[in-house]
Amino acid sequence: MKKNVAYLLTIFFIVSCSDSGSTESNSENVEQKKYEWRLVTSWPKNYPGLGMAPERIADLVEEMSNGQMKITVYGAGEQVPAFGVFDAVSSGSHQMGHSGGYFWKGKVPAAQFFTSVPFGLTADEINAWVNRGGGLELWREIYEPFNIYPIPAGNTGTQMFGWFNKEINSLEDIKGLKMRIPGIGGEVLKEAGGIPVTLPGGELFTALQTGVIDATEWVGPYNDLTFGFHQAAKYYYYPGWHEPGPMLELLINIDAWNSLPRHLQVIIETATNAVNQDTLDEYLARNNQALNELIEVHGVELRKLPDDVIEEFRAISEKILDDLAKEDETISKVYDSYSKFKNDVTEYHKISEDAFVESRNK
Repeated sequence: MKKNVAYLLTIFFIVSCSDSGSTESNSENVEQKKYEWRLVTSWPKNYPGLGMAPERIADLVEEMSNGQMKITVYGAGEQVPAFGVFDAVSSGSHQMGHSGGYFWKGKVPAAQFFTSVPFGLTADEINAWVNRGGGLELWREIYEPFNIYPIPAGNTGTQMFGWFNKEINSLEDIKGLKMRIPGIGGEVLKEAGGIPVTLPGGELFTALQTGVIDATEWVGPYNDLTFGFHQAAKYYYYPGWHEPGPMLELLINIDAWNSLPRHLQVIIETATNAVNQDTLDEYLARNNQALNELIEVHGVELRKLPDDVIEEFRAISEKILDDLAKEDETISKVYDSYSKFKNDVTEYHKISEDAFVESRNK
């Protein structure tokens, strides 16, 4: 009996050691496997804010994974055109992309709600809707047929309306105006008599300077100063009714995403969520300093759009959004969720943030 017990204990010890060694070996193999991905963007390489957001994501992922995953970021035009990011990720020619959903309105009209719509959600509000109000589930649902997995990846905060070579004193001044303005904001301008133009950021200064366009929106003082728009236009108009809180997106090819071990998926999600907030912080910290430089150093004339122009844009926006919801079942589903959230948060803000800001700024 003693011999049998000793024999069994010996076998158990050998098997235990073997299993332990196998587990350690498998763990080492997983850790040693390297992933090298390519990320294409709609922004100039290393551009402040927009262009640096994907760079920060890549840096965080590499550091958090201890070098197991390396992401190489390419600016607009380096591997694909600025507006070719969605197709590149969808096809799998590139694993990742960084851009804005309203650029894909021809392919996925409802995608515009996950960037910005006129008179819509602010940056904090769209973050809350997407992350805690059901927006993210809808976003992933409408991108899934295109083999894309989206993650919120930055926000510029409320933008400026843009740069103009003439004053806007009434709705008549909008008629015939050629302006670079994407998304539903462009549709609003068109209904008001203007001519919306879609151009990537890298082409805007030359187009404005040479008269190809009469006006352009871009982002806000922080980015607009770096592009030098003050050298091509005199008037700088606010508020940015067309983009109150534009969210950027990290696009990931679903097949590539599913090929990753779970811990790398978590690292990518975590890094991107961090950069989503960090980018908004960057714009909030930099915009007013840049605005002061534009006005005090470069003599830019800051102007507010006339109230009647803003109200006309609001009325047109509401009609366009309602019509889109009636014509497209997917838009209707997204718009319903978006509108309910907006109405709820607006009611609360009346007695919270809005009330406080009004009292603070008197």
